Amino acid sequence: MNHRLIGGALAAALACAAQPALAQQAGNFTVGIGVHQVNPKSNNGTVLNGAAQLEIDDNVQPTFTFEYFIRENLGIEVLAATPFKHDIAVKGVGKVGETKHLPPTFSLQYHWNSRGTVSPFVGVGINYTTFFSEKTTGALDGLDLRLEDSVGVAAHAGIDFILSERSAIRVDARWMDIRSDVELEGEKIGKADIDPTVYGLAYVMKF
Repeated sequence: MNHRLIGGALAAALACAAQPALAQQAGNFTVGIGVHQVNPKSNNGTVLNGAAQLEIDDNVQPTFTFEYFIRENLGIEVLAATPFKHDIAVKGVGKVGETKHLPPTFSLQYHWNSRGTVSPFVGVGINYTTFFSEKTTGALDGLDLRLEDSVGVAAHAGIDFILSERSAIRVDARWMDIRSDVELEGEKIGKADIDPTVYGLAYVMKF
């Protein structure tokens, strides 16, 4: 064979190896395993006709994503997680309870430069948050506290740092519209306005 041809083929192969790509085609899917921190906004709503200001703290949990590509660079993603746990406090009173929640989120996402080494993306979708395992303490100790489930829009943006043809490190941020009616002893007493920003880090694998 022509030695120049062999040399050119080897050079091309080395060039491709030096520039990993996570290019996505229709029918491909990715799985992500990572951690996310849910950070509720300040001013988390009021109860008792506005007399009490709620304060809800942040929490970090393992998360999982699955994204199926319906066309090149355009995918539908599902976010799942282990339950997040939050302390609930009343300003000036202190902790009055706690709750857990699961926030499954469905997003339509578009990726740029998926054949390069840095690939940004954006998405928009719907979040469904279910609250459970509410407990009371302090001034509300022994009372029945309930937070109603929430449905709202969600926005997503991030960057994939491509490691190889089938893997990447992802840094991302989400905003979720989460608002829940608060009930005490079966009576609505106000609304929790959580609207968190969610920061994450994950390892993403392509299949």
